[in-house]
Amino acid sequence: MDFSPDPEQQAVADVVTSVLDRDNSWEALAAGGVTALAVPERLGGDGVGLSEVATALTEIGRHGTVSPALATLGFALVPLLELATEAHQDRYLAGVAKGAVLTAALDEPAAALPEQPAVTLAGNRLSGTKIGVPYAEQAEWMLVTADSGVAVISPKAAGVRLTKTPTANRSDEYVVVFDDAEADAVLDGASVHRVNQLALAMIGAYASGLVAGALRLTADYVGSREQFGRPLSTFQTVAAQLSEVYIVSRTITLAATSVVWRLANGLDADDDLGVLGYWITSQAPPVMQLCHHLHGGMGMDVDYPMDRYYSTIKDLNRLLGGRSHRLDLVGASCSSI
Repeated sequence: MDFSPDPEQQAVADVVTSVLDRDNSWEALAAGGVTALAVPERLGGDGVGLSEVATALTEIGRHGTVSPALATLGFALVPLLELATEAHQDRYLAGVAKGAVLTAALDEPAAALPEQPAVTLAGNRLSGTKIGVPYAEQAEWMLVTADSGVAVISPKAAGVRLTKTPTANRSDEYVVVFDDAEADAVLDGASVHRVNQLALAMIGAYASGLVAGALRLTADYVGSREQFGRPLSTFQTVAAQLSEVYIVSRTITLAATSVVWRLANGLDADDDLGVLGYWITSQAPPVMQLCHHLHGGMGMDVDYPMDRYYSTIKDLNRLLGGRSHRLDLVGASCSSI
């Protein structure tokens, strides 16, 4: 099957690249129209679909951009476009084109993207704890998965308490506690399973860009750095290690693209999502270590781009529950056949 980008996806990639090549920031993404790409046309956006959002996130990852892009576009906007009414979309997405931040509270203590959340939703009242919520304090609205549905709430609502927690890439992340907090809306017919599917697909798109970006950065470095009068890339061991990174980059890209294609076309994607989650958590961290190794001491400089790629992969690995958890999910799926 040909997963080459179609003209619309290529146009999105070109726009993101042109913006981030000049200014690698969230503000630049908003000013350059990237945040408006998936916003409905009636709200001042371009109305592109799931595949195009995934393309944008891949390019954002390729540039190592640490920003609210994944939280806003991948975790909140994409599910709201599919699961919310037009009236709800008009309320929650109105500011995204201009750079408003959205987020989603998905993970819970000892539970990554749980299918049966412990957070309770009684009527429109939320109670419980979510962890690893990106950019919660800056967000205008927060999507929340709960035991009986999916709700949207303001992080500033009464009964919502935010506690900032550390991250590897130094981005903003929070523990969010709901104490009988009143949701702004409950999304009729929205399932936790679908929200988790979309979130994992968007993580995959972003992660594929991160690994591809780290590969390009490393290849350029060893191609220009000389030892014994020769570029490092001409040494067999260096070339072999770089090829391992390439293989992982290509397989993550293939898995992520397949997942997005299946979801966009209404096909079952559970098996593909299982493979994607496991491949990100089991393969991306080791190849990031290889990239660090090939950079030598330069890779450890926190001001050098390699730090952004690796630290963000570590945060995504934690968000997904880690390799063992993802392998357990794949095994459970196989045992149920």
